Amino acid sequence: MRLLVLMLLFVSTLSFANTQPQPINLEYQQLQKLNIELMTLAKEAASTTGSSLDVVRLQLLNKNKELRKTLTNLIDDKQADKKLLVQQVEQQIKFAADAEKFLQTKVERDQKDLDTAKDTDKLVALKALTESRDFIILVLNDEWENYQWMARLGKPQPNSVKALKNNIEHRLDFMSTSLIFGSQTLELNEKQIKSATGDELKTLQVTQILSQRQVDSDTKNLTDLVKLADNMGLDTAEYKRLLFEQTGNVTDDLLNSKVMWSIVTSWTTDFSSWLFENLPQMIFKVIIFIFIIFLFKTLKNIVRKMVTRAVSTKNLKMSMLMKEFFISMSGKIVFAIGILIALSQVGLNLAPILTGFGVAGIIVGFALQDTLSNFASGMMLLIYRPFDVGDLVEAGSITGKVSHMSLVNTTIKTFSNEIIIVPNSKIWGDIIKNVTHEKVRRIDMIFGIGYSDDIEKTERVLQEIVESHPSVLRSPEPTIKLHTLNSSSVDFIVRPWVKTDDYWDVYWDITREVKIRFDREGISIPFPQQDVHLHMVKKAIESKTA
Repeated sequence: MRLLVLMLLFVSTLSFANTQPQPINLEYQQLQKLNIELMTLAKEAASTTGSSLDVVRLQLLNKNKELRKTLTNLIDDKQADKKLLVQQVEQQIKFAADAEKFLQTKVERDQKDLDTAKDTDKLVALKALTESRDFIILVLNDEWENYQWMARLGKPQPNSVKALKNNIEHRLDFMSTSLIFGSQTLELNEKQIKSATGDELKTLQVTQILSQRQVDSDTKNLTDLVKLADNMGLDTAEYKRLLFEQTGNVTDDLLNSKVMWSIVTSWTTDFSSWLFENLPQMIFKVIIFIFIIFLFKTLKNIVRKMVTRAVSTKNLKMSMLMKEFFISMSGKIVFAIGILIALSQVGLNLAPILTGFGVAGIIVGFALQDTLSNFASGMMLLIYRPFDVGDLVEAGSITGKVSHMSLVNTTIKTFSNEIIIVPNSKIWGDIIKNVTHEKVRRIDMIFGIGYSDDIEKTERVLQEIVESHPSVLRSPEPTIKLHTLNSSSVDFIVRPWVKTDDYWDVYWDITREVKIRFDREGISIPFPQQDVHLHMVKKAIESKTA
């Protein structure tokens, strides 16, 4: 294609080389030399094929660039032959016009070939179309430079410049529309690929590649056209906005107030249009969402009350922790179901959300191993019920009354009115002593008397003290026995049975009464003592007196 275009150039410059007088300036000589070399390369290209043809094409392109560079230098020379340069530039204008017509026809043909090509041939057809469009832009840049040369040579072409600007504006509109259409097609194709399978997926993947390359080509062409339009003084703010939205590239053009205003206006317009189209539906979905949430919140309270009544029956004999667990979980499960239903009604796809919760659950599980250990221990406490709220326990090396229980920790209130929160893993992994689990407890007490005291009298006094206390139970019977002949005392065990709530009152009352009665009855309460016999001292004294 480029060879044909350049051959048109050589044909047009051939007449110039044959008709102009021999120039005497070095740059004129260079210009004539380049024309001759271009004609020679054109003839060579006509009879060359294969890889050699690509080499000749590259030489032709470079020679043409040298020719235009020489023209630029001559045009800037005030002493140059203006008439000669005008003729040369006119030939360039003619060539550019012919090249544009040829390339436009080529683009239309390539576009038709792309539309009718098989899937296996579409990439080749798209490449040919892209090359044709790229070369048109090069020709348009040359046209604009040609008209600038004519203006500097004193031969302005206002009508031709106006026509070229109109041509550029038309191409900008066409290319921007093509880019928007291609982007929408690409986006739609991406959505279809997510649900496609088999042969349909393969076809869509090929279409995806073609659409992406088409969008890339349109983006490049529009970028080049915008640069040319900027040089021509055309307003390109809208097209720069489109390029920014398409590529996301931040350039100096964004600092332009017109471009920024165009971006803001476009976003505002798009948002207004979207809001106008979707606002009624959004309001309806919000109403449905609120209604479902309100409905399930009411249902949650009803379910909680029903579960509370169910677990509070005497036949179940559930612990407080288990009751709170069932009551709490029943309400939370119902409300969670309501939230999921409400989200599905507003159009959210729950599958990715649930999948995300699953992945997040694994991550959180690793991060909160200790907490999960406490939770597991709480479940074991819930199942085996070693104690309940209100019980007096010794657990986790803490002694006190259980004031609150959860699946993670247990709150214990000590005898000194301190609140201690113990992790359930500490409790379940240690010995648990439930002091108040049973309704009846035995008080174990030991009282010692001296070896010289009356044992039968002591037994009678202890029996009277225990039997006279109103809180001591008659069944089981209390135990009062001589237990140990200790080193300093004769020890009696006193073991009355009492209600669990009366334990400490009876303990303190009996201890006090024993001391009072023993003193009254003359029964001694010995303290630890030892008798020391010093035989050596006695002998020493006797020897001195003798």
